[in-house]
Amino acid sequence: MSTFEYAPKGVCSRLMNFEINDNKIHNLRVMGGCNGNLQGIGKLVEGMDIDEVIRRVEGIRCGGKATSCPDQLAQALKVAKEQL
Repeated sequence: MSTFEYAPKGVCSRLMNFEINDNKIHNLRVMGGCNGNLQGIGKLVEGMDIDEVIRRVEGIRCGGKATSCPDQLAQALKVAKEQL
């Protein structure tokens, strides 16, 4: 199991921590941002294939922002994939 940390850009959340095992995401924790929504995202993506998570959440926007916490999660997973 590999552990990753990512500092999101352009959103309220400040830090994302997660683990990847066998190309699946585990134990997503997000500091800052909308706590309830981010806990929900963590539960929804638990055990999902990282490529599927990227496919589902990349490009989601928050209000007038060019990104969102789900989109930043996709970016974090892409960076993690490069390091695997």
